[in-house]
Amino acid sequence: MAVNTPGSLFNIEGLNTYTLTRKIADGGMGSVYEAVLHGPEGFRKVVAIKMILEKYSADPDFIQMFIGEAKLVADLVHQNIVQIYQLGTLGNLYYMAMEYINGINLQQFISRHRELGREVPLEIGVFIISRVCRGLEYAHKKRDKSGNLLGVVHRDISPKNLMISSEGEVKITDFGIAKARNLMLDREGEVLLGKLAYMSPEQFQYLPTDRRSDIYSLSLVLFELLTGANPSSFKRLGAVPGQRIQPEIPPPRSINPKIPAQLECIISKGLEQNLAKRYQRAGEMAYDLEYFMYHKGYGPTIKTLEEYMAVLLPDMYGLEPEESRDADLTLSPQVDEEGKTF
Repeated sequence: MAVNTPGSLFNIEGLNTYTLTRKIADGGMGSVYEAVLHGPEGFRKVVAIKMILEKYSADPDFIQMFIGEAKLVADLVHQNIVQIYQLGTLGNLYYMAMEYINGINLQQFISRHRELGREVPLEIGVFIISRVCRGLEYAHKKRDKSGNLLGVVHRDISPKNLMISSEGEVKITDFGIAKARNLMLDREGEVLLGKLAYMSPEQFQYLPTDRRSDIYSLSLVLFELLTGANPSSFKRLGAVPGQRIQPEIPPPRSINPKIPAQLECIISKGLEQNLAKRYQRAGEMAYDLEYFMYHKGYGPTIKTLEEYMAVLLPDMYGLEPEESRDADLTLSPQVDEEGKTF
């Protein structure tokens, strides 16, 4: 039942009571709100509520996908995946209560750098993607209660679906078009789902996808983070969905010479057209990225990312711009395999 409360958008009352306080974002098929979960003795917890738009509330396929997402992510308990707490209904509208992330998505992170005319520091970009790799590794390996592999494929890895919290945590969100055995509606080969700019070649061609498709999409995100080049600018031969394509992706170092050869090799392996030559598991890519960051000593942590975010976005931390200048945006220089600093 919905009840209006002064100073709030509306309440959801049932098994749990939520007060929706502000709209965070509108999507193509749903809206996300910041909300407060109320409990006995003044208990309060800030959560996010994702709610289906009313115009899609009678679409059985979309309802099935929404319910499938909630059931899937409820069992994906990992520090690098946004958690789901509850699936519920408000009248004829489905909603899910989720972990609230006080932060920004990676699209906003990239846009902020463009606004400031700054490059994303290599170690920050690599650290962010290494955390996403670990979240994907967990999701890809998830099994059901009988021990059967679920075959999870996110299918929409892109900057908008990767979050950075104010504490420096990196989270994957929005498994709404994911593929998972017996949980998600799978119309692969019939409907093209995801963002064209970040799709793997096999996804673009309506071919079956597996975990390697997510690795390709994530490698494109890493490419964008470190070069500033938006993947939508890459040409595709036969750029009609369903046709065989060969994206024209330039070598990362041709755009940003500061990228070490070792790191370029990691990006290139993630972007292999040949599935057999691409990283087979997200954990393999994570290991290579972590080795790159840490094999010569100390490297970035969530604290490093938190401090960097405070300089990048002082308003989010309640700081005045001059207060954030104590922590320079320039990080400690690293040394590549050729002995050059970057």
